[in-house]
Amino acid sequence: MRPADAKLIALLRGNAREPTASLARKLGLARSTVQERIARMEREGTIKGYTVKLSEEAVGHLRAVVMISTDPKQADRVGAELKKLTEVRSLVAVSGASDLIATVEAESPARLDAALDRIGKIHGVARTVSSIVLSEKFSR
Repeated sequence: MRPADAKLIALLRGNAREPTASLARKLGLARSTVQERIARMEREGTIKGYTVKLSEEAVGHLRAVVMISTDPKQADRVGAELKKLTEVRSLVAVSGASDLIATVEAESPARLDAALDRIGKIHGVARTVSSIVLSEKFSR
């Protein structure tokens, strides 16, 4: 990745809605150059999208991190089943004691409990360990 692209991505991570003219000033580039770089990175898949980050108060729900151990022969199937659950917001494969880590969100303790139960019942899930997120210290 070009150094200017890395700087541009860092600025977009801080504020994806920052005007192109402002980004160009900070980077010492022409506005049209910044627009072209953003368009190229979107086409190439470097930039996959933009999102809204809500405060914990605005979200009004509970979040849990779930460490999942799977039967190795069922890992792909487990991932496909987890993708179907709307409460599962993200899923990453990891090395170590667990195979997957899911971020799960629900509107109430009862719904979170039900979602965690559904995850545990998926064929191929050997074990889960869940932790409720109390607060987010920072996110980039």
